[in-house]
Amino acid sequence: MSYILRRVLRAILLSFAVSALCFLFTEMAPGSFFDEMRLNPQISPETIFALRSSYGLDQPLAVRYARWVKAALHADLGYSIAYNMPVRPLLWSRAKNTLLLTVSALALTWLISVPLGVWAANRRGGWVDKAVALGSSFVISVPELVIAVALLALVVRWRILPVGGMMSADSDAFSTLAKVQDLARHLALPVLILVLCEIAIIVRHVRASVLEVLGATYVQAARGLGVSQGRLLFRHVLPVAANPAISLLGFSLAGLLSGSLIVEVICGWPGLGPLLLEATLSRDLYLVIGGIMFSALFMIGGNLVADIMLIAVDPRIRKEGADAR
Repeated sequence: MSYILRRVLRAILLSFAVSALCFLFTEMAPGSFFDEMRLNPQISPETIFALRSSYGLDQPLAVRYARWVKAALHADLGYSIAYNMPVRPLLWSRAKNTLLLTVSALALTWLISVPLGVWAANRRGGWVDKAVALGSSFVISVPELVIAVALLALVVRWRILPVGGMMSADSDAFSTLAKVQDLARHLALPVLILVLCEIAIIVRHVRASVLEVLGATYVQAARGLGVSQGRLLFRHVLPVAANPAISLLGFSLAGLLSGSLIVEVICGWPGLGPLLLEATLSRDLYLVIGGIMFSALFMIGGNLVADIMLIAVDPRIRKEGADAR
């Protein structure tokens, strides 16, 4: 339990550190939302000053940060100047879409990567292993942006899948099953891009972990005792090789989430990515900070879940936690 408490405490401290850096970097960034208003001769400096005061932007950075933290602890992330509405509901409406995209890509990535990595390790030197090594090397060497644009061009050229949005324009007339199918078709392209970009890294880690366990002394001894390859692989190798893979889960979620923000902009998926881009271009201070905090909390939460899963399957970590007490 002390191990989990330490992880939770670290997650809380990390959240505060991310929020402080967000305020610091936005303060250092040139310009503000009101710069374009100053160019309009019909808007007086007094009006701009009153607007800045109403949004609390005339206060020192430390005061604004303290007020924001106090409000954020009550689920109030501030007010969007560009959209003229509270930040929290605006972000949540988009964060749900980003979460759907990221979780779908995460599940599909691991459902493909684990069996493929185990298969490649079990057939070391075979054609499957060579194909996986060649394919993963190629995908890793190509930038994610290039893969996204190439797949988008193919989809648009051949009209394989719909592009842009979550649903078709006439989806209100669809049945429930047709709406689910329409959502899946719109989700397919961004999920495919994320899976292709992430799967190569996961497959390599899974393969390396399984190969390391297959070379262990007790595995060789089990082979000598006549244990079948299937039983050896699933009963003895995979449980041990799962630990590094579980540790990688949190990093995988972080990579997919950061990648999804770019993919959303390219594919027109209405998630946090396009919203953060618009907020950054318009210098909407609290919307930018709120969006970054949402993304950071997703990443921190994913790492925390991975830590909890690791302590559930690895008795050595539970023993370290007990010894620490």
